[in-house]
Amino acid sequence: MSDNNYQPPKVWEWDQNGNGGAFANINRPISGATHEKDLPVGQHPLQLYSLGTPNGQKVTIMLEELLALGVSEAEYDAWLIRIGEGDQFSSGFVDVNPNSKIPALRDHSTNPPTRVFESGHILLYLAEKFGQLLPKDPAGRTETLNWLFWLQGSAPFLGGGFGHFYNYAPVKIQYAIDRFTMEAKRLFDVLDKQLARSRYVAGDEYTIADIAIWPWFGSVALGNVYNAAEFLDAEKYTHVQRWAKEIAQRPAVKRGRIVNRTFGEPSEQLHERHAASDFDTQTEDKRQA
Repeated sequence: MSDNNYQPPKVWEWDQNGNGGAFANINRPISGATHEKDLPVGQHPLQLYSLGTPNGQKVTIMLEELLALGVSEAEYDAWLIRIGEGDQFSSGFVDVNPNSKIPALRDHSTNPPTRVFESGHILLYLAEKFGQLLPKDPAGRTETLNWLFWLQGSAPFLGGGFGHFYNYAPVKIQYAIDRFTMEAKRLFDVLDKQLARSRYVAGDEYTIADIAIWPWFGSVALGNVYNAAEFLDAEKYTHVQRWAKEIAQRPAVKRGRIVNRTFGEPSEQLHERHAASDFDTQTEDKRQA
């Protein structure tokens, strides 16, 4: 595969043989279901369909934080969606999220049930539903939403841009890696300067902004995503490091980050979560023992 001599055609056509790469078998230029399959429904009103990627972790961390705050109505079932096997293209999943991306939530406490998709919107929906982790004063709320939407706009550059070309692409393209590394480091610098001003991203209060940003920027900074911390010289972002390590020690974060996780150490994989006791009995190391 050569990049130097490529000239785009007048009209792009999909090569169904793919171009290699980690996700070639599920990438396609059309939407909609590929097969009929209903989604499972558990005993709790909140039904989450997800995978333990950074976007998936946002929601499970949020739910665990709500439960830690005593919001019993935030109990949830977390069902595993194996995106490498195309589960996100089932008719049931497409009915919850027509964009076929995890995470997706269905709230059965409403009649009819409410579907919620896009990870940032799920955080906002849950914060507003339960009145937690989003400041009520207009200034604090606005600053929190500033950073929530900053993350929603920034994550594609860090993940689909930098992460893809640095870690997943079938060939190393210097131009692409340089381009997205520059943007990733600029975004880290933005976050570092903000965290120099306050304990948490949006101020002195822990909010959905921290919950949204930590699985991406915190995990990359701590070397848990893309194995890129050294390459990005992440240690230089001292305020991000301080914040990332503090968030990582929160009990709800420790729980939420392993839900629907299918990689890493077996003790940090809880493929599905249906009760709080599952953390003690159903992680992969305990299931395989």
